Amino acid sequence: MSIVAGGSTGTRPISGPLVFDSVPDVYAATKDWFTGTGELVIDLAAVTQVDSAGLGLVIEWLRLAHASGLTLGFVNIPARMQVLISVNGLQAALSAATGG
Repeated sequence: MSIVAGGSTGTRPISGPLVFDSVPDVYAATKDWFTGTGELVIDLAAVTQVDSAGLGLVIEWLRLAHASGLTLGFVNIPARMQVLISVNGLQAALSAATGG
């Protein structure tokens, strides 16, 4: 897993797996991004594996962003995550954060 640390604005790439075993560490490393205001874009291009825990993390990121007033977007969502989003009926919930 690789995470670019820093403030809450800008584009932050995530790489490696977003699965049950890695999500707690990714959450711990990223939760400070969701303070203040501005725009945060999470780039998922280098995510190598995803499961329902990874989808849960995305939903938690949306919750944190909403609670802080931060605008959150996602780019390069992996195909497997797109399937999980569709199967779980979350297209509308994520459409604003993914640009459509």
